Amino acid sequence: MAEGDPAAAAAAAADLRLRSPEASESLDAPGKPSSPDENGQVDSPDETFSPTSVIYFKEALNSSNLRFAQTGSLSPTPIRQYEFKIETTKSRGKNPKDPIAIERLNLMNMAKLSIKGLIESALNLGRTLDSDYAPLQQFFVVMEHCLKHGLKTKKTFLGQNKSFWGALELVEKLTPEAGEITASVKDLPGLKTPLGRGRAWLRLALMQKKLSDYMKTIINRKDLLSEFYEPNALMMEEEGAVIAGLLVGLNVIDANLCMKGEDLDSQVGVIDFSMYLKDGGHSSKSAEGDGQITAILDQKNYVEELNRHLSASVNNLQAKVDALEKSNTKLTEELAVANNRIITLQEDVERVKEESCYQLESNRKALRSDSAADGQALGETRKQLKEETLLRLDVEKELEVQIGMKQEMELSMKMLEKDICEKQDALVELRQQLDDLRAINQQLTHKSQSSEASSKQKSDVIARLEEKINQMAGTVKQLETSEKHLVKQARNLNSAAGKLLQMQP
Repeated sequence: MAEGDPAAAAAAAADLRLRSPEASESLDAPGKPSSPDENGQVDSPDETFSPTSVIYFKEALNSSNLRFAQTGSLSPTPIRQYEFKIETTKSRGKNPKDPIAIERLNLMNMAKLSIKGLIESALNLGRTLDSDYAPLQQFFVVMEHCLKHGLKTKKTFLGQNKSFWGALELVEKLTPEAGEITASVKDLPGLKTPLGRGRAWLRLALMQKKLSDYMKTIINRKDLLSEFYEPNALMMEEEGAVIAGLLVGLNVIDANLCMKGEDLDSQVGVIDFSMYLKDGGHSSKSAEGDGQITAILDQKNYVEELNRHLSASVNNLQAKVDALEKSNTKLTEELAVANNRIITLQEDVERVKEESCYQLESNRKALRSDSAADGQALGETRKQLKEETLLRLDVEKELEVQIGMKQEMELSMKMLEKDICEKQDALVELRQQLDDLRAINQQLTHKSQSSEASSKQKSDVIARLEEKINQMAGTVKQLETSEKHLVKQARNLNSAAGKLLQMQP
């Protein structure tokens, strides 16, 4: 290689930067997987690097400087130059190459991204968030990593244990109003591990909109946190205070999280970096697709809610119809009893009439046969006659009352039958509406399935494009190496031609 060649010097400098031991160690650090212990927790940062130990690279390159030499030309063309700079954060008075400081910075940046994305997506969505919302799940995963950073290992008779639940229990001592959350977490069924209790505590604090206040409370008491965290942990440094300040923005979010039946003990907290590493065009397309999916899901939820209300109203009407049928049967039974009583009263009236007629005839016969009978016997017969007539009048009045009751019962029966017919017509209409709503619900589910299938196809196309880009990058590197060899051969030919010219007389 000739001295003074700027292109070759730049390429050699880039090659030396890439092959430096510090860069190779930094590049290998993020790829090391953190092995979880028995409780599903990651080892401490002094043993292995966590997945968030990322070193940032800056590429100083202008894409317009990429040129290729034409075939047959021996003049060297400028080679594409790459300049990589390894940047780390310089903490105040601390070693900038400290991996734990880099972890703290990366965790803080991930917390910023997750909180910002959660607030923006929640405001765009415009409704109460539930447990299945992906940005909310990622926020809890990031918060869990932040609280796990730098935890001290406690040795028990079951083995080593790491949990941030002990640190969260300090909030109850410092803030009495947080006792409700702690008591609710302890009363939740199905939580068996301290990790599950800590996750439930985070969700309850977010729903109560007190997560920022509680985090500030425990961060300000580093003398108590030192029992649970190492001195260089995130909660003991200024990054923890920054995260606590960022959590204030979550007070604008309304969340309704149902933790009954959710397995919080065995969940694996893995940060999904793909949510925050999307390009502009893809993010806009995915945002449009997410907007369409959310609109379809909102329509589906509205139809399901309307379906639920209609089914509840149908059940209420059915209960009313059953009650009316029961009352109708009771009224029919009472009407039959009243009819039987009227018949018996009519029979009694006829019997009384017959007895009175028989008594009158007997009295008349007695008066005719014995005209000289005693006046006292005649008075007694007259009294008996008056009593019989009064009894007859009473029976007739009771008969009229029973007849009036019978007419009223018949009218009420007719009204009940009319009401039952109207309720049955309403039930038929409601059932038709339910069938229509079920058809609409099926159409919406088909649309959501088709949208999911299209999104999967788009992701497959993107993966293929990325593979093609990687292949093109490999071919570009091969062309660059071949170009270097051609330049070397051209220089050797030039030197050989010069020597031949010098050797000629």
